[in-house]
Amino acid sequence: MLSVEEIQKTLPHFSSTENYYRHILGGFNYTDGVRYVAQSCEAYWLIDAIASYQLKRPLINSEDLQKFQILKLQVNENKSATLTLERDTDQRVFSQYLPYTDFPLPEIKFYLADKVLLLPTEY
Repeated sequence: MLSVEEIQKTLPHFSSTENYYRHILGGFNYTDGVRYVAQSCEAYWLIDAIASYQLKRPLINSEDLQKFQILKLQVNENKSATLTLERDTDQRVFSQYLPYTDFPLPEIKFYLADKVLLLPTEY
């Protein structure tokens, strides 16, 4: 795993993507930046968690959530975390408490826009 400083220094450099990677469960693609987070933070589980949200009824039945979502992972000092899915109006749709995570960053945000999971800098 890379150092937190190295990851934080690299993340802002993702401004577009050259490749798209398919997530079979969630029915979406993800970008080079998301893949970098998954690899450098050893967090493919995070993409899987986001994919599992896509199967929940509030998302399936909501046209605006099918077009755009904000997903945030916030890690607490005690290594617990909360993964939250929001509308673009900052309205929380739902969240999941994680009693433990080894995710190295204090927080990360993704957008899911038109079936592509990406970093905000790639939007």
